[in-house]
Amino acid sequence: MKKSIGLIGSAAIAAIVAASAVADPDDNNLVIEGQSLVSETTAPEGSAFEIIYSGWRFRSPETQVLETDDFENPGMVAVEYGYELWETAAGSSGKSCADCHGAIEESMSGLRAGLPKWDEAAGKPLSLEHLINRSIKEHQGADAWKWESAEMLAMTALIGLQSRGMPLDVQTDGPMADWYERGKELYYARVGQLDMACANCHEDNWGNMIRADHLSQGQINGFPTYRLKWQGLGSIHRRFKGCMKQIRATPYKPGGDEFTALELYVASRGEGLSVETPAVRQ
Repeated sequence: MKKSIGLIGSAAIAAIVAASAVADPDDNNLVIEGQSLVSETTAPEGSAFEIIYSGWRFRSPETQVLETDDFENPGMVAVEYGYELWETAAGSSGKSCADCHGAIEESMSGLRAGLPKWDEAAGKPLSLEHLINRSIKEHQGADAWKWESAEMLAMTALIGLQSRGMPLDVQTDGPMADWYERGKELYYARVGQLDMACANCHEDNWGNMIRADHLSQGQINGFPTYRLKWQGLGSIHRRFKGCMKQIRATPYKPGGDEFTALELYVASRGEGLSVETPAVRQ
């Protein structure tokens, strides 16, 4: 029965794609507040693509323009909240983030571009949310934030903003090699009742229109991203979880090893694209 369901799911996707138009990414240049960002570049070695594109290049003009102006970008409301949190003392230490790290524009510059990264103490790679919660617990003596809480999204957006315009560049060798391979395996693994993998949409069918959705290459250089569908910011792991639900698979836990490995692998596929945080998508 599982095999039959999988065949039905694959056939249905194929039929929808076949009946839809092929629409290449547009030729627009992404410029945010006068800063030119890389939204198209030569794919990294070993990639399934020749050229990689930011998801911004697949969005409607109305959505694109929201990201080019910080005043219009709805994700910047969370960034403002992030600045407030950065300066606010919390926990038993009575210290704020600024007390230890100083000006965020300097101390957090470039951090987002290299995440997830290996952490010797943890013995595994950590995402930005992991690093934030560890600091909250160990240095402020406060309770950790939930993965999709307003506080966490505000702080990840604020920290990510400090890397805007910088190229994604994650480590995939050394202690990260096994995690990279694990993420790659998850990317190509068919799961759920529709028996589909990430690659079925974002590698095999990118550029196609499936109903009203223009399939991108699934790059994650803009997270946390403000999605109009969500009417708010969401993390990388929330997006992964949503994709798994759409193919009727049981999602992994946000912050768990599976999604962290997948985040590493997908980030490596976008090497050279500029960080866009907070991006705007449909």
